[in-house]
Amino acid sequence: MNATDPTVEESRVELEVPQQLLRRSGFAAAAPLFSADLASAGSLDEAEQVVTSHGRRLWSEAVRKDGTIIDDRPLYWARLTLSTRLHAWRPEFPVDDRDRAALLTRLEHASRGHDDLVFPPGDRKLRIIVTGFDPFGFDTDIRVSNPSGVAALSLHDATFEVADHTAVVRTALFPVRWRDLTDGMVERVLLPHYTADPGSSAAADAVITVSQGREGRFDLEAHNGAWRGGRADNEGRTAPGLIPLGAEAPRMDPQPQWSPSSLPRQAIVARAAGGFPVYDNTEVIEIPADAGSEGEPVRRPNGPPPASAAREGAGGDYVSNEIAYRNTVLRDATGRSIPAGHVHTPVLSLGSTDPGLLTDPAFERDRAEIVEQLRTIVGAAVRPAAPE
Repeated sequence: MNATDPTVEESRVELEVPQQLLRRSGFAAAAPLFSADLASAGSLDEAEQVVTSHGRRLWSEAVRKDGTIIDDRPLYWARLTLSTRLHAWRPEFPVDDRDRAALLTRLEHASRGHDDLVFPPGDRKLRIIVTGFDPFGFDTDIRVSNPSGVAALSLHDATFEVADHTAVVRTALFPVRWRDLTDGMVERVLLPHYTADPGSSAAADAVITVSQGREGRFDLEAHNGAWRGGRADNEGRTAPGLIPLGAEAPRMDPQPQWSPSSLPRQAIVARAAGGFPVYDNTEVIEIPADAGSEGEPVRRPNGPPPASAAREGAGGDYVSNEIAYRNTVLRDATGRSIPAGHVHTPVLSLGSTDPGLLTDPAFERDRAEIVEQLRTIVGAAVRPAAPE
């Protein structure tokens, strides 16, 4: 693909539903302001400042609380509108493909909260990172929302008391794109919070990745597998095979086939009652150690046996399993013994097939219930165990 051509995701921006969402939310104003400031940039450094400023503005506007649960869709479409303008930008000074790609990466990080994972100082703080994903599945319904993204936007800056500490939540979003995972986006964002001195304001005390899962239930994924399936991402691309850990990741040799959750799953199940049941999901699909690489996959309800090869983690073989795997590998590679693991939320869907209806009462009810129950799950993940 030419560096100035729109991506598959960007090609959907001008459809009526994205435009409706942008107009209704006020995010439609972002693109012309961005274009005007980008046109005034007189150098690559100035262009980077413009991109960073507008990306951060998108994020700060998206997480602004007004007493309601935040809709994740306007931020998704606004970001793509800005990246479309950046692809089409033709400055008077030289910009090669590498320069443009770097600016696009800067826009991604700035508009996803990656620059905002900053915690207050203090030894009475528990610092919790929660991540979500972009919407996906647009070929089925262009109106789709992702409850993990909704939760990330809604929980950013949340605080709650845990014993004699104050838990502080910071959140970030990730794209549903294999190339970003391959390029090390997860490691660039999360690794500094694993390698910082424990107790410092940069060190995370828990890292919880979240994505949309099954109908009507939360799943706490016990085992994350080192395998990508063949499902297409938001760009229509596939990348099946072993999850590639790049140069950004600390080395683990050999690369583990399985990486477990360290969330207190049984305690969460006991404490996080709400509108949806919460399950400790231990089922995986593996190839037995004695079967060879061409062996038949076997479903194991109670987790992987020793030396088996991963084909699906408890959370499957899509991007959700991958971010969970990358996160928990970072935990182990850096030697941090903190709660780290993955939560799958219930599916969030619209009841009507009318493309003009962007919400309905059941959609808004479920969205709010998912966010509030996830808030409880996050709290249960960092609360000390009850005395026996």
